[in-house]
Amino acid sequence: METVPSPITSTTNSGGGGGGSTTPSRYENQKRRDWNTFSQYLRNHRPPLTVAMCSGAHVLEFLHYLDQFGKTKVHNPTCPFFGLPNPPAPCPCPLRQAWGSLDALIGRLRAAYEENGGRAESNPFGARAVRLYLHDVREFQAKARGVSYEKKRKRPKSSNISNATPVTTSPNATATATAT
Repeated sequence: METVPSPITSTTNSGGGGGGSTTPSRYENQKRRDWNTFSQYLRNHRPPLTVAMCSGAHVLEFLHYLDQFGKTKVHNPTCPFFGLPNPPAPCPCPLRQAWGSLDALIGRLRAAYEENGGRAESNPFGARAVRLYLHDVREFQAKARGVSYEKKRKRPKSSNISNATPVTTSPNATATATAT
């Protein structure tokens, strides 16, 4: 018996949100995996929880649970390497989830919550406590690494890009500049 490939796996998605049966994007696949992981966490919770009963506090518990699987060294304030971007030796400080990973995870779960029937007004992933936690994690990890997160300034939009003059440097230009 010959098998016919499924239309879901035989085509690719070029990134748009159009209809039709296409292979889910990497983002969609990751969002589905994250949602399944969170759902499993709720089922294993004691007492078991449903998504409807979930609050920002449960999301914070989930984020703390995920910390044990982190791969980012975060120095404690008592560590001699606290605040050093490149510590010279190993230390016993814990590996935790990086702020950027947590931020992206919350964004995906926030979208998945609404796609799975949740109301935007009651989305636990958008709770104030979760936003404050992410802010605190970002701030603490920046201090622990000795790196500050600066807000990116918006560059003014150029109305005519073709007027921009590309800067090129030829080997002769540097040779003549140093020779004179």
